[in-house]
Amino acid sequence: MVHVREMAGADIEAVSAIRVRGWQAAYAGIVPQTYLDAMTVEGDAGQRRRLFSQPHRTSRDLVALGDRGPVGWVCFGPCRSEMSGPGRAGEVYALYVSPDLIGKGIGRRLLGEAHALMKSQGFKVSALWVLRDNQRARRFYERAGYQADGAVQDDVYDEITLTELRYRRVL
Repeated sequence: MVHVREMAGADIEAVSAIRVRGWQAAYAGIVPQTYLDAMTVEGDAGQRRRLFSQPHRTSRDLVALGDRGPVGWVCFGPCRSEMSGPGRAGEVYALYVSPDLIGKGIGRRLLGEAHALMKSQGFKVSALWVLRDNQRARRFYERAGYQADGAVQDDVYDEITLTELRYRRVL
């Protein structure tokens, strides 16, 4: 069983380990291996500290705690892209679970908590971006009520262009 709470500064190293290991597991065969191999927990933690310490940040971070400490993380806030539809839009910026615990309901729990908090903040819709080739993540989000809305964007990783699809759901 996991407990979800607001992320604290003391969680940054653990969250960075979850994020880096999550990328390396989820994106193997999708993102160039050279890019994945270059990722480090230390580098990610430095970036995360800078983001976390911004005085006027609008994002929120939650961690899922298991018997070994943080085992999952979600970050969300106002939607960063223009989106038509009913009311204000929120966005799930990132959701990662320790790779050895995927399929245990931790991601579903974190996403549910993020949805509840977005709704309490007045957001009517949640959006997120997912790599087109990440079939596992796409199935997860579709089971959570998200649908691709036709918007796409490209990201470049080590000179390889990968397409992301925007998904959305009503809160």
